[in-house]
Amino acid sequence: MPEPVQLLIGARKGAWIYRSDAARQRWDVQGPIFLGHIVSHLVLDPRDGRTLLMAASTGHLGPTIFRSTDDGKTWTEAAQPPAFGKAADPEQGRAVDRTFWLEPGHADEPGVWWAGTSPPGLFVSRDGGATWDGVAGFNDNPKYYDWCPPDTGTPDGALLNQVRIDPRDPSHMYVATSTGGVFESRDQAASWAPLNRNVEANFLPDPYPEYGQDAHYIALSPARPDRIYQQNHCGIYRLDKPSDEWLRIGKAMPPEIGDIGFTIIAHPREPDTAWVFPMDGTEVWPRTSPGGRPAVYRTRDGGRSWERQDVGFPAEQGWFTVKRQAFCADEGAPVSLYLGTTGGELWMSEDEGATWRQIAAHLPEIYSVVATPVP
Repeated sequence: MPEPVQLLIGARKGAWIYRSDAARQRWDVQGPIFLGHIVSHLVLDPRDGRTLLMAASTGHLGPTIFRSTDDGKTWTEAAQPPAFGKAADPEQGRAVDRTFWLEPGHADEPGVWWAGTSPPGLFVSRDGGATWDGVAGFNDNPKYYDWCPPDTGTPDGALLNQVRIDPRDPSHMYVATSTGGVFESRDQAASWAPLNRNVEANFLPDPYPEYGQDAHYIALSPARPDRIYQQNHCGIYRLDKPSDEWLRIGKAMPPEIGDIGFTIIAHPREPDTAWVFPMDGTEVWPRTSPGGRPAVYRTRDGGRSWERQDVGFPAEQGWFTVKRQAFCADEGAPVSLYLGTTGGELWMSEDEGATWRQIAAHLPEIYSVVATPVP
């Protein structure tokens, strides 16, 4: 039997929390929270099941972090949100435009959080999100401006858009960036190395550089953390450690659909199963579903083949897409999937993508969806 689920929604004009009944047919809605503020990410700490952190860009406070411990009823601003230190050379000064990604620390490190920002920066909190410090191993790395050149021209600005931690080892970490691709650390962020071998960057003179790729999203398989899936600006990839060479599994996608998208979801128990939501990868901006016919695609063999899952979605004239943080899965059996669209709709599937139904509409553009148990 399904159990109640809570969906944490970050949107262009605020945040919402949707809580279901046990059958997931009726939803109680809390919100809007901070109406008018840009909320990039809203995340529940799985270690205590009660602490919520919100990455918000506000009109009067600028980019900041809010914290709640009472199910989102009241919020406290971080005393020291993520911010770059003062630069010795004013021409190389950096200011956080927004915090984009929030990542709870390892299960053995309560109170530790990581954050990625625009321009690309990595920050850590060791007091539950109240104060944040820059991570010198990345932010002050001698290669920083090679990995994260300014003025890249991307629509949403340059990003450190993801942090992932090996569940077996808190010192083993990955970050994804829109300017340098994927980077790996084995000393808890003290040092970093590019992890981009065989990932294409067709917009550069050298299409397979050491760094310079646009990594949209990475997903560690919970069942096999040495398997990493990646949705890149230039395709869908899989990496199986200890190899450092990515395999482009998106070539098996239908050619009329292509393998461009913003996000990829790994099955919690089956390492060969993953889902993507393709988008039109041509010159269409902002991005849309290919041909106005939205669909999820699922692989159950590690990317050797893909099946279309579109039952319930509009058969035509569906011009939305799904952003990086706006597609997620729970750990149920079967797995339920949830996604939010650029058109302000919430969709869910209770059968691992076979069928879809809309559970909300008319929200602002959705930036993030996180599924958690109801506290």
